[in-house]
Amino acid sequence: MRFLDLALKDLSQMLREKRSLLFLVFMPVAFTIFMGFAYQGVDPNADNRLKLGWVNLNPTGLAAKTLFNLLEKSDVVRVEEIDPQTDAGTLAEWARSGKYSGILVVPPNFNRNAMNGKETGLTLLCNEYSTEGQSTLQAVRGALTRLMSSVKIADLVVTSLNSQDDAEYVNAFEEAAAAWQNEKRGNLSFVLEKAEGGMTFNQALAENPYKQSSPGILVQFAVFGLVTSASILVEERKSGTLQRLMTTSMTSAEIIAGHMLAMFTLTLVQSVLLVIFGQVLLKVNYLSQPPAVVLILITLSLWVASLGLFIGVVAKDESQVVLFSLIAMFVFSGLGGTWFPMESAGSAFSIAGHLTPTFYAMQGLQNILIRGQGFISVLLPALILVVFALLFFGLALWRFRLSLQR
Repeated sequence: MRFLDLALKDLSQMLREKRSLLFLVFMPVAFTIFMGFAYQGVDPNADNRLKLGWVNLNPTGLAAKTLFNLLEKSDVVRVEEIDPQTDAGTLAEWARSGKYSGILVVPPNFNRNAMNGKETGLTLLCNEYSTEGQSTLQAVRGALTRLMSSVKIADLVVTSLNSQDDAEYVNAFEEAAAAWQNEKRGNLSFVLEKAEGGMTFNQALAENPYKQSSPGILVQFAVFGLVTSASILVEERKSGTLQRLMTTSMTSAEIIAGHMLAMFTLTLVQSVLLVIFGQVLLKVNYLSQPPAVVLILITLSLWVASLGLFIGVVAKDESQVVLFSLIAMFVFSGLGGTWFPMESAGSAFSIAGHLTPTFYAMQGLQNILIRGQGFISVLLPALILVVFALLFFGLALWRFRLSLQR
């Protein structure tokens, strides 16, 4: 296990640097507190739920009206009506561009099918591979499940009364639907994607502004920590240590693994320290979903370690390490939503943000801290972080082998 010895050597070398403690702990803590103050003026009444387009081709149907009312009660989506005459191509483009997190098309025969317990024919246009699309899909699915349960309850009531009266059926259906619409004021818990405590994004920040700044600074300084860790490879090349390592029995894969393990460990330790700081002193409830938080921290650290490895291989000296690390930090942090909620950004900026790994790290943490979601909500962001980690690791390995051939 010689790569472990190399990793321990790197960690020892990193922690001997006086600036390491500054980058790892003091600066992130100071920035977290500073950014938390900046969010204290957030309007708690602003509605930052995902925007769901509503195209109703069955405007007189009771089932469609009920579904609309159920969706309006959602803590995840806010419904915006769209002209039913809008053509299908335009709707698809709006869903694809991110103008709407999803567009729900209610067919003309929706009421008849729903009331008869048949396939409803609803169409939801959304990007099912995005976190917004998944949240929208779950919100619509939850509302539809409530609607169909109301239909079933009405059927059971009419059957138990042995009645053929349509008015009796409609009355039973309306009562069941009304009970579902008032559910969030009761003790039931059925919403699949429910904001913490029933709060909107801005209400959550108004309650505790560190719910944005704590994960944001955590992600930002995970990247900034590369200034220290990526310098190790550059120093080894300049001092000839790397060349001497290549003459030993260690393979290039073991050398790469050792350096990456050190970067991964350093990033993970830093992230855990900031989580503890946020949990204990800032009252950011990371421990509401410990497995989900751990998964995001591990995949974030994998990506950062891969990026650090790539920077360490590409940079020619320490000044380039600092330059490349700062560029990565500003670009990924700025576009990825670490400085401000992506819900407040424009559509073009949001689309660009979706191309960054930091966006998915933030999305995973915010799903837990702000949206009050569970472990399943972080699986997609974690998977995307792993994909980014493999991409940068592949680039680093390719560049490392290329440099050995020269």
